[in-house]
Amino acid sequence: MRRQFRLSSRIAICLLALVAFQCDSGKDGEHIPDETSQTNGTSTPEPVVKHGSGVTEAMVWIPAGEFMMGADNEQAGEDEYPKHKVMVDGFWMDETEVTNAQFAQFVKATGYVTTAEQVPDWQELKKSLRPGTPRPADDVMVPGSMVFNPPRRPVPLDNWRIWWKWVPGADWSHPVGPGSSIAGLEDYPAVHISWYDANAYANWAGKRLPTEAEWEWAARGALANNIYPWGNEHIERGIKKANFWQGNFPIFDAAEDGFKGPSPVKSFPPNSYGLYDMAGNVWEWCADWYHSEYYNMVNAEGEKNPRGPMSSYEPDEPWAQKRVQRGGSFLCSESYCSGYRVSARLRTPPDTGELHVGFRCIKPGN
Repeated sequence: MRRQFRLSSRIAICLLALVAFQCDSGKDGEHIPDETSQTNGTSTPEPVVKHGSGVTEAMVWIPAGEFMMGADNEQAGEDEYPKHKVMVDGFWMDETEVTNAQFAQFVKATGYVTTAEQVPDWQELKKSLRPGTPRPADDVMVPGSMVFNPPRRPVPLDNWRIWWKWVPGADWSHPVGPGSSIAGLEDYPAVHISWYDANAYANWAGKRLPTEAEWEWAARGALANNIYPWGNEHIERGIKKANFWQGNFPIFDAAEDGFKGPSPVKSFPPNSYGLYDMAGNVWEWCADWYHSEYYNMVNAEGEKNPRGPMSSYEPDEPWAQKRVQRGGSFLCSESYCSGYRVSARLRTPPDTGELHVGFRCIKPGN
């Protein structure tokens, strides 16, 4: 079973991170199938990238189809099993993650204030925390978000709190905290985005967030039973195919792909549908609630356009409500989190956004 870090609500993270940073501070071998890209095999045509216009500008058409959703190799977590049949209708999907420039247009047009820019509401936050969690001090209950802060020495990989730091004033327009800005980063993905922020943007744009099934179908790019959006070639072989961590995680990123941190959209080749960064760069929100047993609950005969479970559940944090994220980020590495696999899932409370969290939208239609 793959190790996956879990994120709690932003104040819970804040409290844990503050404790972890008072000192200032596994994987099993991956089984790779045949490295020849596999197609759906029967009547699936060669995909043709189809760009939209008007409201679907900068979107590409994802055709209807049927696929087996879920784990493709031994790195998969328990919640990626069992593999199951899913059918989806066609839809338009943003060819890239929503950029700073696009999100800035939304904020300018609406005056929207993101979750990270708001003073936390304790009455709401404690609903997602362990019963009896004390209220944080006033100097913690301020607008802010989580920023990656690499430790100086080797650390255990079972405690993500060590390399995350709560930074008051960090938000989408100040990605590493006060004094930083997105000037010159207009074509980078918007980050520190909560699920609520992503959903608000999607509604404003006349779109919506993708379901998990839609996201995975699109990421697979008409390839069946493959590990990555480009096929089965290992992510560390051949040309650089995504923005991920190279080096000793979480201490040193060799940045062999050219980037430490997020990269501009379209920095790496798209998949066969014309979608960029479906692996790596930043995690992307999906519409679905997360339930650890959801794949065991679906119809064994197959489901069409599944919307996910009706409620959220994770046994390690049963009091917390969480949504699904997909795609991995620049912090994913082979030694810790291979989230850039097409079947990989992450669960996060909807009020939580970090330096490696963004989103993209879809629009049903033809």
